[in-house]
Amino acid sequence: MSFDPATLKYDAKGLIPAIAQDAESGEVLMMAWMNAESVARTLETERVTYWSRSRQAFWVKGESSGHVQKLRAFRVDCDRDCLLVLVDQEGPACHTNRRSCFYTEVQEGAEVELMKPMV
Repeated sequence: MSFDPATLKYDAKGLIPAIAQDAESGEVLMMAWMNAESVARTLETERVTYWSRSRQAFWVKGESSGHVQKLRAFRVDCDRDCLLVLVDQEGPACHTNRRSCFYTEVQEGAEVELMKPMV
């Protein structure tokens, strides 16, 4: 059975959330948005490509920073409205230069920073 990006459930703006996870460690790295074209580009090039809502443009992860995400696996959830991309991450995944965008944890009602910037 071949995969057709049009079969996914996109929101009213034509977007679907994509969670990036380290293929080796299982660490959740980030969440960003894709549209049908960025899904197709990701599968074709094996370089994870998102849709930047602020720039209204395609965003190949690592294109400017060098912090590339190479696609290892592409998964679709049971409702077809969320994606999981398993990646080989070079350098930090977060624009704050941290390994993961999820570097803040709420502990006993207070925010605690779990990791410092890598660079």
